[in-house]
Amino acid sequence: MTVQLGEFGFLTFGLVLLLTAVLSVPIGRKIGLPSIVAYLLGGIIIGPSGFALFPTPESIIPVSVLGVVMLLFLIGLELELGQLLAMRRAIFGLGAAQLASTALAIALLAHGLGLLGWRGAIVAGLALAMSATAIALQILEDRGELQHSYGQRAFAILLFQDMAVVPLLALLPLLAQGGTHADLGQASRAVALIAGAIAALVLAGRYLLNPFFRLLAHSGSREVMTAAALLVVLGAALAMQLAGMSMALGAFLAGVLLAESNYRHELEADIEPFRGLLLALFFMGIGMSIDVGLVRANLVLITVAAVTITVLKAAIVWLLFRPVCARGDALRAGSVLTSAGEFAFVLIPLGSSLGVFDERASGGLIAIAAVTMLLGPLVASLSDTLLQRFAGSEEREADDFAGARGSVLVIGWGRFGQIVSQCLLAEGIDVTTIDRDPEMIRQAGRFGFKVYYGDGTRLDVLRAAGAGKVRLIAVCVDDRDSASRIVDLLKSEFPGSELYVRAYDRRHSLALIAKGVSFELRETYESALAFGRKTLEALGLDSERALAVEEFVRRRDLDRLVLQQAEGITAGRDLLHTTMVQEPLSKPSGEARPLNPEAEEIVDRPAAE
Repeated sequence: MTVQLGEFGFLTFGLVLLLTAVLSVPIGRKIGLPSIVAYLLGGIIIGPSGFALFPTPESIIPVSVLGVVMLLFLIGLELELGQLLAMRRAIFGLGAAQLASTALAIALLAHGLGLLGWRGAIVAGLALAMSATAIALQILEDRGELQHSYGQRAFAILLFQDMAVVPLLALLPLLAQGGTHADLGQASRAVALIAGAIAALVLAGRYLLNPFFRLLAHSGSREVMTAAALLVVLGAALAMQLAGMSMALGAFLAGVLLAESNYRHELEADIEPFRGLLLALFFMGIGMSIDVGLVRANLVLITVAAVTITVLKAAIVWLLFRPVCARGDALRAGSVLTSAGEFAFVLIPLGSSLGVFDERASGGLIAIAAVTMLLGPLVASLSDTLLQRFAGSEEREADDFAGARGSVLVIGWGRFGQIVSQCLLAEGIDVTTIDRDPEMIRQAGRFGFKVYYGDGTRLDVLRAAGAGKVRLIAVCVDDRDSASRIVDLLKSEFPGSELYVRAYDRRHSLALIAKGVSFELRETYESALAFGRKTLEALGLDSERALAVEEFVRRRDLDRLVLQQAEGITAGRDLLHTTMVQEPLSKPSGEARPLNPEAEEIVDRPAAE
């Protein structure tokens, strides 16, 4: 027996959706499922194939697509127009190659097995060759790898696919029986309309948006700024939709045009809460659209087809990325682009309406597309886990380190590692620096720094970089797990080395101390102490007293660390509430400390934070 929520009103729909979103992710995480898969399964449970709380999921999808729109807008804010132009080879080269080769492979497979006629095979190939923008970008954001070289190239492919939607929609009538020259003329007019819409959007972004937000900012009303941010995103999306392009592409262009705006960070903060909630709604809507009955009736065919397409898409992306990426990154890129795209649910029904294939084939293709969406996050998660587990055996091309003769080895050329290196170089100390991000290495070269490519979690790379000969090794990577793996490797293979390690938080510091590192420093420690000292001075304390307070907090935190080593993370909480009332003024000593406190953490956060 099913219960339909229409009897209880609109608010009950919202309540059920929010409850599903709140429950699905924690339960999914408990059993090891990625959040996207948890949302998809939640949608299946409350959709027509489950309890049928939402008998018409198509009514949810148009609203939930706004989550994808806002995601693309926020990504656009991270890119400047110059960066987008610099990506043009990846967009039109990799993007076109991926779409064409994947569509051709799927079409040949479907037609060769006698499943579809050649017209239907081409439509199916194009629809299933596209990747789910929301799923891929969410995975990359969760990993923090959207700005990595492989993440940027994967994004370029997704961007090309969004741009290709309109030409594909124009191509479908030409594939149908009875296509005419009028169809080609109509397609040409559509392209002209799109070009005009993009030009209007560029002009508005360049000359109108900044004055518009400046005027609103004078009102001092945060609500007005939030409304304006939504107006810009949705207005750009609607304009592109009216021109025939995807809403997501319009929002992305609006974000790129505002990337250099003074109001960029305000816009990002205003849009972010809406983006997360609507994306969850989008994934649940896709889950609701999966026809479990059809999947059950054709379980073997749909499962084999979905798995085959998943493997095929991953393999093609891997082959395309190998000349420009390391083997592991090529595999990561392939794994995040396996899910069928949102536009498969547009192209396949359109092909059916044009008579390219029948309703039964259309339903089967939609089921296959939905199952690939379910498999995609699992494949990405599995591939990332395997790559991390077998990182030592991953074949990656490292530099030959022929010129590496530094007395200090710095692992990680991020913001932290750059400042450490500058201190050493300022004293004339030779430094060998390695990093695994090719883009970071390229940027370092622009400023005259020699950074070698290499993965610090690999023993052969550490040996080649001189880890057994240097006086000191500075581990400056920004990933807690990677830093711990590097420390374990160095302590095992080079037990006499001096290890100075960047720590993520208090728990990581305690773990590093237990491993016996020579020196560890939480990444926010010194900056937070300096910030606190300057705050005290701004409140009227003289600089000598503020300096004494800083040293008092430093010593007190060191005492807490010693207690926590012996008794656990909760030890020494009473020290947090002591004040420096009778503490004599003293200047901090410049002696090196084996343990390194950071700014006060009133609440000890779990490691994931």
